[in-house]
Amino acid sequence: MPETPVAPLPATQVPTLTELFTAFALISLQGFGGVLAWSRRMLVEERRWMTAEEFNDAYALCQFLPGPNVVNLSVVFGRRIRGPLGAVVALVGLLGPPFIIVTLISLLYARYGEIAALQHMLAGVAAAAAGLVMGTGAKMALPLFEDRRYIAPLIMLVTFATIGVMRWPLYAVLAVLVPASIAIVWWMRR
Repeated sequence: MPETPVAPLPATQVPTLTELFTAFALISLQGFGGVLAWSRRMLVEERRWMTAEEFNDAYALCQFLPGPNVVNLSVVFGRRIRGPLGAVVALVGLLGPPFIIVTLISLLYARYGEIAALQHMLAGVAAAAAGLVMGTGAKMALPLFEDRRYIAPLIMLVTFATIGVMRWPLYAVLAVLVPASIAIVWWMRR
């Protein structure tokens, strides 16, 4: 079922620094196995601070920046909403709580990590995380099908086929597909 378009954020709904910190702290605390799914849910579906298209655009930019994608997203989004201080607040919200929790868990894992029940539990968590990534990928792909020329889904499938199926090097594929996709869109809009 297609996702309902989200209205643009009215100026009166710009989050405060506290709301920004809280949102990214919640994203990080809910995001076991990765926070992309939770970032999208929080920013697009729950808080409606971004549209699905804005999220995809911001996330696409963050994919090409050095560093972890969602860390980049927190900085880009925080900066967009509240300037440089917003970028810092969103980043601290995203990284602070997990840093504390992981530090404590690492101490416990160092002591009890060889227990078989714990190993089985971690395998289950990994499977759930893979499902979250697949579900979020499907949600992110939906806006790409709105253009009836289907150029974006075609580029998506070529990228998946070359990297995921044929195992071609990521950078080589991107070096060809990024300029090609930009050229195609530019040519179509002339």
